[in-house]
Order: sequence, then structure tokens, then C-alpha cells
Amino acid sequence: MIGKLKGIIDSYGEDFIVLDVQGVGYLVHCSSRTLQALPAPGEAATLSIETHVREDQIRLFGFQSDAEREWFRLLQTVQGVGAKVALSVLSTFKPGELAEAIAMGDKASIRRAPGVGPKVAERVVIELKDKAPAYTALDPAVIQLSGAVNEKRAPRPVLDAVSALVNLGYGQPQAAAAIAAANRAAGEGAETAQLIRLGLKELAK
Repeated sequence: MIGKLKGIIDSYGEDFIVLDVQGVGYLVHCSSRTLQALPAPGEAATLSIETHVREDQIRLFGFQSDAEREWFRLLQTVQGVGAKVALSVLSTFKPGELAEAIAMGDKASIRRAPGVGPKVAERVVIELKDKAPAYTALDPAVIQLSGAVNEKRAPRPVLDAVSALVNLGYGQPQAAAAIAAANRAAGEGAETAQLIRLGLKELAK
């Protein structure tokens, strides 16, 4: 199995590059985000590789980092997500952004990826939410409280503050994350008005 390739970019295709490694041209499929980050033909490039072996073909998928490759693998553990959809998601999100969206239960953001419908977005969030926090810099306590908000298990002032931010036009996941962070900063017993004020400061960062 090929895990890494280092060579010279020979040419670009719509969703792939041909990487010349000591005279052998490897056709490597990449996300549009990875393609945009690679240098011009004739220049050196290094890619983390995921190898898919089928009865009738061998396909190589290339990534800027091991973290991006890991997300490519994780996404395909979700029912209904194949290589094409996984690449589409990684074309839309950086690995950290994807981890944050899943950790915060932001299904609407996941649906921004072409080819991802409501059911697939929901499965991605549900099936990967326990793995996503390991790939994000978010405070675990904020993720936990945000989940409680989404499931209506949080204290009443917290729920009311989230509702207020949603009424101001913010998305539910963003509002929940902001109020969760505000609640962490304010401590137990914070009132709704204080949480709204701190939540707005979080959103303004």
C-alpha cells in the first residue's frame, strides 16, 4: 500500500494530478482544496496517500496532511459516504473546520458540501460526533454544554439565551457554541441577560 508520495507535479486534471516520482507518473485524486494549495507543474510536492484497491482498479487519493487523510477515512465509515462525497466534504472544509462543525452538531454547515443531503449530513454528525473532538481545538466543556443545549437539557437561562441569539439571526449551532462559552466564563447561576451579553462578545471575536 502506498502511504506517501514525493515527486514533481507533471500535470493537473479536473480532480487529480499526475505526480512524477522518479519517472513514474502516479494519477492521484485530490480535493479541490488540496489542488488549489499545490504548486505549479514542474515543481516538487509531497502528498499523504490513501490507496483504494478494487477488483478492476487501484485508485490513489492525495492529501495535504495526515489529518486530512484521516478525515477521508473517517467520513467513509458513515453509511452513504463514499470516496466522491468524502472528497466533496474535504473540498468544502479544512480538517479543523469539519471537526468543529461535527463536534457542535452543525448539520446545516455539513450540508454545504456538494452531494451531501440532509440525511447524510445528519448521519455524519451522529456517527462521528464522538470522534470529532479529538481533531478540534474547542474546549471539551463547551462541546459538552453545546450538545446539552441542542438536546434541550441545559439550564433554562442558557436555553433562553440561545433562543435570543437565534431570534437575532444567528444559526442554532453558532448560538449554542457562543452561549456555552459564555456560560463557562460566567460560571454557574448566570442569568439570561448576562449570558446574551457574553455570547454576543464571543460571536464578535
